[in-house]
Amino acid sequence: MLRILPHMILGLGAALILLPFYWMVLTSIRSPAEIFDISLWPIPQDFSAAQNYGQAANTVPMAQFMLNGIIVCGGILIVQILTAVPAAYALAKLRFPGRRLLMALVIGALCIPMQALALPLFVGLARANLLNTYFAQMMPFFLSVFAIFLFRQSFRSYPDEIIEAARMDGFTEMEICWRLVLRGSLPSLAAFTVFSVVAHWNDLYWPLIVVSDMAIAPPPLGMLFFSDVESGANYGALMAGAAMITAPMILCFLLARRSFITGITMTGVK
Repeated sequence: MLRILPHMILGLGAALILLPFYWMVLTSIRSPAEIFDISLWPIPQDFSAAQNYGQAANTVPMAQFMLNGIIVCGGILIVQILTAVPAAYALAKLRFPGRRLLMALVIGALCIPMQALALPLFVGLARANLLNTYFAQMMPFFLSVFAIFLFRQSFRSYPDEIIEAARMDGFTEMEICWRLVLRGSLPSLAAFTVFSVVAHWNDLYWPLIVVSDMAIAPPPLGMLFFSDVESGANYGALMAGAAMITAPMILCFLLARRSFITGITMTGVK
């Protein structure tokens, strides 16, 4: 019984976490008359999935919102990796004056919320006439201190003997960083990819500040436009739209779940 109890507790927690998603999908296939029915029975009396999903896709340019999300998340992820990996390698494997101070600054920067920087960033982008652009949505997140910290913790476990041998063979530090150390930390790369994509795909706060053009709106802001169009009345179509923008994130996690779990569990091992 004691061996089963932890699994029962975890199962109950998983059920509570998944319940909102289950209710979202259930609402997206129900007719308006059944939406406020408290029943959790998965088969509705009037199956309205085609109507709800069709209305969600046609009322607003949902495909454009999804494409915008891919562009923004992909651009942010690429620049974050390009900036974080060399910084993390330097902090993990190179010896230079001020290394501990820089690491302390990285840890301290983790405590600064995005909201504290929103006003100066907005003013700077506005004066540069960069509002309502993809760049405005991506720029504040190009440097990720979380990525530096995560990769640094992972790179610490890479054997110093292999790095010294590579230096003797004529490898430059950048070649060691990208071709050896990063290749040995692919689970951490997968874990950070999931973190970054999910965080910025679901971000509404910053796009709501810098974007007012529906043509470049990411999925969460697009759903806000859709809610305005529908006046919040058609909950079936709203939940259908929410399910459409949630599905890619679920697929992303399912494809990378093993590497994600490995990257998280092995980050602190030296």
